[in-house]
Amino acid sequence: MATKRKGGAPVAPYMAVGLSTVVRGIARRSEIERNLDVIEDAIHAAVSIVGINMPVRLIALAEGALTGFTDEIFDIPHVTAARELFIDLPGPETERLGALARHYDTYIVVQCKARLPEVMDDRFFNMLFVLGPDGEIVHRAAKNHLWCRERSTTPHDVLDRWIEVFGDGLDAFYPVLRTPDIGNLGTICCSDGEYPEAVRALAFNGAEVVYRPSEAVPMTQAGPDAGGTWLLQNRAHAHFNSLYMVCPNVGPVYVHPKMDEPYDIAGGGGHVVDYQGQVLGLSRSGANSFCAGIIDIEALRQFRAMNLNSNWMKDLRTELFHGMYDEPIHPANLWLEREPASHAEVDEVYRANIQRLVERGAWTPPATAHPGARYIPAIDLDPAAAWEAARAELWGD
Repeated sequence: MATKRKGGAPVAPYMAVGLSTVVRGIARRSEIERNLDVIEDAIHAAVSIVGINMPVRLIALAEGALTGFTDEIFDIPHVTAARELFIDLPGPETERLGALARHYDTYIVVQCKARLPEVMDDRFFNMLFVLGPDGEIVHRAAKNHLWCRERSTTPHDVLDRWIEVFGDGLDAFYPVLRTPDIGNLGTICCSDGEYPEAVRALAFNGAEVVYRPSEAVPMTQAGPDAGGTWLLQNRAHAHFNSLYMVCPNVGPVYVHPKMDEPYDIAGGGGHVVDYQGQVLGLSRSGANSFCAGIIDIEALRQFRAMNLNSNWMKDLRTELFHGMYDEPIHPANLWLEREPASHAEVDEVYRANIQRLVERGAWTPPATAHPGARYIPAIDLDPAAAWEAARAELWGD
């Protein structure tokens, strides 16, 4: 007779907090320190206020909180950004955040672009990492899907090398942190969440709470509800996979030091959603604010175990879908042998993907062809020269 697997000790309910902080775009790694000052103040404030209700055991930062989006806005050549702007894991930035995790006996989940020299030199990845209550990094994952103006490398862009280092199982691309005190935590970022497969992969790998920062206008404004289609997606992820979503949004961004006022690129809308898709907390502001909600892992586990209807994964008929992805759409290993390309060059990769879907019959083309979206640089120079000119003018180098 098979032995039934028993659950561990019950996980006490706790509060998860998502921070939205004002961000200053960096032109060099040392400038991250100023954003860390804001983040540290926000953590102290959030725990002091929210911790009155329930213990805060999970603190989540928004995408861009450490560095802003300089590399994306200015189309900085990838190798330049990797060498001059972004961090190592671990490093002084993680040490400072780790001290806060130890002080408050909490987990801190962070997004930042970082180098992974064990994979490739002169590359940076959009990384998600978790600092445990001991202040050490206990989880790392890389963003797998990018929006069309991001210069990061993804695992898929160097797929052969990534598999060589990490293998080709689910853990290589959608790892999940299993803990005794906050449940099982999975991490994705922004554009990853545009694909239902990403959160489903985390759910199959055991996730009970999923961190997904951030999203911008127009996605955060579309529709009648606050949070727009970003909140719509995250409620659907939670509902379809029976898990919690913790989704802080980026605050207003000072693109460069000469800006008098920041751009509120997201409009707030950070939120926490429960495993039935109900909104537990929603921030109407993105300016040094936070969202919060109670995470009850034991209730989630009972819901999954007792329910015969709306815990949908239990009766997924997987054989019906196995052929959907036999033919590739976005090419793998794009940047295995060459530096990640500029925005204008990558636009052509996406146009080829669209044509690929048309040619296989998945999409029917419109009756009349019109010019589509395209990248228009602020400075009409090649990306390397444009960045040097912008940095000299705006940062005073």
